[in-house]
Amino acid sequence: MDNSEQKAYKDIKEHGCHILHILGDDENPPFSYSIGIQQTSNHPEIIITGMDIDDAHKIINEYNRLVKSGNTIIPDKLYDCFLENYSCSFKLVKEKYYKEYFGWARWLYNGNNFNALQLIYPNIDGIWPWDEKASSEFKWFIPTLYE
Repeated sequence: MDNSEQKAYKDIKEHGCHILHILGDDENPPFSYSIGIQQTSNHPEIIITGMDIDDAHKIINEYNRLVKSGNTIIPDKLYDCFLENYSCSFKLVKEKYYKEYFGWARWLYNGNNFNALQLIYPNIDGIWPWDEKASSEFKWFIPTLYE
């Protein structure tokens, strides 16, 4: 194992997950995701796209804390505990997106043997990415990884 893999295993053992941040480019928004939550808490991994790294890191840690303490996050339900002044929701990620977005999770689980939730959040005007009024730029930051 290399140093990165050792760090991931250490984080999972000590904290229940390891968090990866992928920088965006002209074609893809930045995203952050967990690995190890399903292994340690039997709850889906989580991915957040288009968000500041520090904010995404805090949200993933809060999600991990909640599921470790016995809470269940239900897809399509609104939650007020992750974002200040905004509700958010979670959608089950389709497996066809795992290869593109979950490389390290696929490494940890030896393939696609895990589930993942995508955090969906509105813009500052309260518009959700699926709303007609949502700009194409906003929709780009939160790609549809669910159906």
